[in-house]
Amino acid sequence: MEYKVTLLPGDGIGPEVVAAGAEVLRAVGEKFGHKFEMSEALVGGIAIDETGNPLPEETLEMCRSGDAVLLGAVGGPKWSDPLAPVRPEQGLLGLRKGLGLFANIRPVKLFPALADASPLKPEIVQGVDLVIVRELTGGIYFGKPQEKQVTPDGKREALDTMRYNEDEVARLLHVAYQIARQRRRKVTSVDKANVLASSRLWREVAHEVAAQYPDVESEDVLVDACAMYLMRRPAGFDVIAAGNLFGDILSDEASMLAGSMGMLPSASLGEKPADGGTWFGMYEPVHGSAPDIAGKGIANPLATILSVAMMLRTSFGLAEEADAVERAVEQVLVDGYRTPDIMSEGMKQVGTAEMTGAVVKRI
Repeated sequence: MEYKVTLLPGDGIGPEVVAAGAEVLRAVGEKFGHKFEMSEALVGGIAIDETGNPLPEETLEMCRSGDAVLLGAVGGPKWSDPLAPVRPEQGLLGLRKGLGLFANIRPVKLFPALADASPLKPEIVQGVDLVIVRELTGGIYFGKPQEKQVTPDGKREALDTMRYNEDEVARLLHVAYQIARQRRRKVTSVDKANVLASSRLWREVAHEVAAQYPDVESEDVLVDACAMYLMRRPAGFDVIAAGNLFGDILSDEASMLAGSMGMLPSASLGEKPADGGTWFGMYEPVHGSAPDIAGKGIANPLATILSVAMMLRTSFGLAEEADAVERAVEQVLVDGYRTPDIMSEGMKQVGTAEMTGAVVKRI
C-alpha cells in the first residue's frame, strides 16, 4: 500500500523529532511492504520568516491532498511578542480549522520502565492508562469577540469569549464514547458548570449523548476537582472529555504521570467517514518547540514516534504495524535507553539519533 504523509517540522526541536518519525515510517515500510510518500511544508515561526504567513496556503493544500500530517512544534522566543500581529500559534489554530480537526486525542500511559521518572510516587502512577479527548476548534480560543481595548476612562482591558454550541459539544462527546467502547467503557466529562453558562450547556449535552451509550459508565467532574484527582488517583480515569481550554491544561498536567512530555503522542481528528473508514488526522507530540535544547541532538523523539504509531493505526488502519512500533519503544526503555528528560541512575543516556536508531533496530 502507498500512503501520502505531509511533514510539518516547524520550529525548535520540531525538525529533529519529525526526522525521527520519518525514519520510523521508512522502517515500517521496509518491514511490512508499504510505501510512505513524504513531503515537507512550512508552518509556524519558520513560515513567518520565509513567507510572512504562519500557515501558507500551499501548506494547507498539501495537507489536504495527503492521507495524514505529522507535525513537529511551532513557536519560540524569536516570535513570542504578544503584540505581534502574526504569531506561530496562529498557524497551528489555522491548521485545525482548515483541516476540520475538532478532536484532539491524547493517550497517557505509563511505561513500567519509567515508573521512577514520574514526580509522583510509584504507587500513585501504577496502572495509569487514560485518554484525554479535547475539543479543538471552539471555546475560548476561538470565541468572538476577542480583543484588547481601552475603556472610556483610559484603562486597558481585554476580552475573550468562551462560546460553544450543542453540535460542537455533541460531536466531541461522541468521539469520547466511541473510544471508551474500545477501552474500559468509562467517560469522565469535565466542565465548570457551577460557574460558567457554557459549561452548563456542555453538561446538558453530555448527558444527552451519554444516554445513547448505556453500555458506558458516565460521570461529570468539575475541572478543578479533575486536576486534583489526576494527581491523587489517576489510574481511576479511562477517557476524559473536555473543552478546548480545560483539555489543554489537564493534558499538560497529565503528561507528568508518564514521566515527561517527551513521552506523550497525540492525534487531532476530524469527522469519521460515514462508511466507517479511517480518520484523516494530524499527529504530533504533546511537547512544545523546546528552543533551549534545539539543535543539541538531545530531544526525546519517542512522543513523535508514538504519534507515528497512532497515525498507522488510526489513519491507515495498520494495527499490526502500530503494535510493532509501540513494542519497539517499550523494548528500548526496558533495555535502559534514556534521553536526558527521562534519565535515571543506572540507565544509558542517549541523544535523539541514537534513541531513534534503537527503535528502528527493534522494529
